[in-house]
Amino acid sequence: MNVATNLESSAFYFPQQPALSETDSEITYGALNERVNCIATGLINMGIRQGEHVGICAPNSSDWIAFYFGVLKAGAVAVTYSSLLSQDELTLLVDHSKPRFIFTSDDKISILEGMKGPAGLEKIISQNGDINIQQIVDAGIVNFKAVDRNRTDTAAILYTGGTTGTPKGVMLTHENINTSAHNVAHNEHSNEKDRAICFLPFNHVFGQMHIMNATIYSAGCLEILPTFDLDKILALTGSGKVTKMFAVPTVYTRLLSLDGLKKKLGNVRYCFSAAASMAAEIVRQWKEVTKMTIYEGYGMTESASAVTFNHYYRHVVGSIGTAVPGVEVQIRDMEGHRLDQGLEGEICIFGHNIMRGYLNNPEATREAFWGDGWFKSGDIGVVDKDGYLYIVDRVKDMIITGGENVYPREVEEVLYMRPEVEECAVVGFPDKEWGEKVTAFIVARPGQTVVPHDIKSFLKTKLSPFKVPKEYIVIEDMPKSPAGKILKRELRKRFSSGKEE
Repeated sequence: MNVATNLESSAFYFPQQPALSETDSEITYGALNERVNCIATGLINMGIRQGEHVGICAPNSSDWIAFYFGVLKAGAVAVTYSSLLSQDELTLLVDHSKPRFIFTSDDKISILEGMKGPAGLEKIISQNGDINIQQIVDAGIVNFKAVDRNRTDTAAILYTGGTTGTPKGVMLTHENINTSAHNVAHNEHSNEKDRAICFLPFNHVFGQMHIMNATIYSAGCLEILPTFDLDKILALTGSGKVTKMFAVPTVYTRLLSLDGLKKKLGNVRYCFSAAASMAAEIVRQWKEVTKMTIYEGYGMTESASAVTFNHYYRHVVGSIGTAVPGVEVQIRDMEGHRLDQGLEGEICIFGHNIMRGYLNNPEATREAFWGDGWFKSGDIGVVDKDGYLYIVDRVKDMIITGGENVYPREVEEVLYMRPEVEECAVVGFPDKEWGEKVTAFIVARPGQTVVPHDIKSFLKTKLSPFKVPKEYIVIEDMPKSPAGKILKRELRKRFSSGKEE
């Protein structure tokens, strides 16, 4: 098994179909497969061996995808890093994963030069590095079949977003990635006529697995943007090219503030949100304005994306759907006992999509699984009588105030009902009296004013008293990860001075 055979299949059946579109250029599946073959054989000529690590640290581009599949075709392991990493962050991760070669942008060369050594990095592949990608292509051959690997061999290593601490290297196998690529394409009814916009980073599980790998699997075309750019996104959708919109909740919230949104979306037929929980109120507003549903799912880096999907045939607002084929979900208590339907507990997962483990971290790998092989998600959820899963909150985000448990997401859902709230995040700060003080951070919609007293009065009509935030902090923007997740730990750091530790 090799994930890269998905590209070979799409090139065999649809050689003239556009595979990638970037700025004003397109490449067909046939041409892309030949370029990937050249990269794979070029890397083999450079001495890369099966199972060895090859890094990718660059913004989204057609070459990013071609190099990724070239690494996989050669039987090596693609280690993908965010192109936004600082020097210290990149140094830490490269030292941890030890790639022989790394494909990168020129601005990272000076950082990586100092990491070369006999036991580490050998070559920097960049326009002005030791060798550039075109030189590798020129040294390769166009006819090549992907190296056959065991289904349990690692294909890619992705680093967790680090929203709760130091990133961990998640080892995803060929079987993990193929399982999710199939499930995404199946559940979204994807086909070769689709054009999916991707501005989310390819190093992240949503961009790499859910969007990129699933689109290649279904022979659709990827409209590639290096980063979020609202004007370019609207130009693409307004042109009528894009049929599938992939974004995170903060992007959908921003789009809702635009006049004439439905017309601006052109021929978009399908909208999907991931990377963070979507407030039900935003889904309702989107449906009212665009007449389209925002579909959601549930997944994480450790599950190669898809765990659940909500749902072409019976979409339930507020849910993250039902388990995808071949994946099982259980709700368990903190001792690992399965809970009955309707009871809240930790979401646990079993399936061919679940990671092999964390790179060079056997202790964290053991802690991530129950003894019977079920993966602990770290999320609190509940399943209804029809099998629909609902996220309650992150285990680590739960606030204990006055002896009562408060799940921030519940409070955030109500805050999003207010027309003046564009974005919000609820966190707990240490407090002498309450143990933790429930605190709401709010970004106002353009032209709107947030009055804390009015917000608090509204929340008192919707929530139990202990859940109502005691403090309201209006800020201009939320700290976010490259994938668009609101970083609550950054809010805690930024606003902890003057608060009791």
